[in-house]
Amino acid sequence: MDEIQKKLLFEVADLHVVPEGAYNIRANGRSVGRNSTANIDISPKPDGNGLNIRVKDGTKKQSLHIPVVLSKSGLKETVYNDFYIGDDCDIVVIAGCGIDNCGVQDSEHDGIHRFFVGKNSKIKYVEKHYGSGDGSGKRILNPVTEVSLNEGSFMEMETVQIKGVDSTVRETKAVLAAHSKLLVRERLMTHGSQSAVSVYDVELNGEGSDADVISRSVARDNSFQKFDAKIAGNAPCAGHSECDAIIMDNARISAIPRLDANNVDAALIHEAAIGKIAGEQITKLMTLGLTEKEAEEQIINGFLS
Repeated sequence: MDEIQKKLLFEVADLHVVPEGAYNIRANGRSVGRNSTANIDISPKPDGNGLNIRVKDGTKKQSLHIPVVLSKSGLKETVYNDFYIGDDCDIVVIAGCGIDNCGVQDSEHDGIHRFFVGKNSKIKYVEKHYGSGDGSGKRILNPVTEVSLNEGSFMEMETVQIKGVDSTVRETKAVLAAHSKLLVRERLMTHGSQSAVSVYDVELNGEGSDADVISRSVARDNSFQKFDAKIAGNAPCAGHSECDAIIMDNARISAIPRLDANNVDAALIHEAAIGKIAGEQITKLMTLGLTEKEAEEQIINGFLS
């Protein structure tokens, strides 16, 4: 890997060196490093367009790294990764994609990740997106995450996009069985003329299932964001979605909630708040010695942390 790819790898996966445990590192359309363990097996799909990852029953306190980096202008790829998580597991999956584009052609990575989570298993899924490079070609990321949670399972999703991605459509679909739970925390910032669309489609099919989807975002300059969240309660369950956004300059933000209560004991809630930074917040920080710009950045960093 060259220095640009190594920098991207650090930005999306916090990796300075090859990680311990199971991993697959993909750079410019091909695998540049892969390792399976006794409990986590990584194998390429027969068509070469993705991976099958299988985690044995009872696997606990182990991690899996599957980052992707692109440093070649004009490269476009679609990758399909399937995760088969056994029963009674507790693992962390570190994904993410970084694109450095210094050319005139668009670079694009579309990743489709499907998770089949076994009974009473716990998984934390971290996905970071990052863009860099001074070329006129766009940096495009379109991740799709499909989740099937079996009885008693739990999945926490942390999705982060703070810098450099020109266009993204992020789709998350989840189906929850009895007493399973999905927790989503999205952090997003757009600037310039960037566009970011987040779509969530959650089906609470089992008794006692629970979903909590929260997005915090900042839209600056002439950028556009849309948060589109649908939660369907098809059993006695609890569902909550929330969009909390700061709008600045000439940006635009759209929040579109949809709640479908198909059971008398489905408790569903949606909250949305979009507004500018309060003037008194900036004034208070300026009294402590910060400039107006420094105060603004301090508020944004705290909001997205």
